[in-house]
Amino acid sequence: MEALISDWLSLVLRWTHVITAIAWIGSSFFFMWLDSHLEAPARAEPGVEGELWLTHSGGFYRMSKLQLAADEMPRTLHWVKWEAAFTWMSGLLLLGVVYYHGARVYLIDASVAALSPAAAIAIGIATLAVAWTVYDLLWQSAMARTRPALATALSCVLLVGAAYALTHVYSGRGAFIHVGALLGTIMAANVWMRIIPAQRAMVAATAAGGSADPRLGASAKQRSVHNNYMTLPVVFIMLSSHYPRTYGHPYNWLILLALFAAGALVRHWFNLRNAGRRAWWPWPLAASVVIATAGVSAFTLPAAPAAQAGATVSFSAARAVIARRCVACHSAQPSSAAFSSAPKGIKFDTADQIVALAPRIRALAVDSRAMPLGNLTAMTAAERALLGRWIAAGARRD
Repeated sequence: MEALISDWLSLVLRWTHVITAIAWIGSSFFFMWLDSHLEAPARAEPGVEGELWLTHSGGFYRMSKLQLAADEMPRTLHWVKWEAAFTWMSGLLLLGVVYYHGARVYLIDASVAALSPAAAIAIGIATLAVAWTVYDLLWQSAMARTRPALATALSCVLLVGAAYALTHVYSGRGAFIHVGALLGTIMAANVWMRIIPAQRAMVAATAAGGSADPRLGASAKQRSVHNNYMTLPVVFIMLSSHYPRTYGHPYNWLILLALFAAGALVRHWFNLRNAGRRAWWPWPLAASVVIATAGVSAFTLPAAPAAQAGATVSFSAARAVIARRCVACHSAQPSSAAFSSAPKGIKFDTADQIVALAPRIRALAVDSRAMPLGNLTAMTAAERALLGRWIAAGARRD
């Protein structure tokens, strides 16, 4: 019953998280596009900095960026903020339900670090708090004001350090999701602690008949741009649990950072295009990064040569390993308390099922080390190599 409740709670939270993330990312992309496409008004109007005409739903929309006087303040002013809040809150709840409640399955890998669930959870929560504090202090510093390129480079170095550290503390899957949570926390905090307060100051100053400190607006815009570049890397992490060749690789932290770079390059192309600059170089560069990363994931695994060496392995020997290490979860009736049904419907109850799923066994248990989850059943390197030799020989039955 507990596993059933956990599954449905995870489903509802994940669905909510995706819905709110779509709304947040959509508004972020729209406003970046809007700012880049404002034009001088056809007829000069006092206070109008730029305008944009759109057609949709059988009509025309005129959007104007204005500087208002106190007596021109609108009766209703719409704020784009709750998408960020609900995306972060649903993500944090999902992190708790899946990765903290199921820490021994999804978060801890004893072959990486021997952690108790309490220690693993404490490290995760501390990581989010420290990441925001360090990032915010850096981007409020004199360096950020006078040498933003240096602050950006330092931010990237810190992200590399965080990715490396987390992949040497958690399972690959747990590390990836915490890097995503780290960036998501920074993005949501940017909205609620820096962007929205700056906008409130602007509204208050306008209502009082004055003008807001322009430095607040510039800082808010800077944080908005940061969020914009983080969106596609974070979307990759939301999908990464489906691709164990990324998080299960021995150099998973490098794969993570490479795909982050590819996502940021794609986002940079959109931003250049929105600004009217026809630069195509980000696309081939991003594609080259992805292709190179795919090559690394396929050809630099130390387990691959070992899987080819040694005596021929019988099906009965391979099946014995699968029975010891995999069937507790991947069965029509799992004996593991973590699952009420076989994860992703994958079952190893019969010889036909095992043979049919041999390529998946190799991808997840031999090449990527992604399975067993958290290596709960303590599959050894020798057992992985044994399975690899059986599969390399054709995955035949006795």
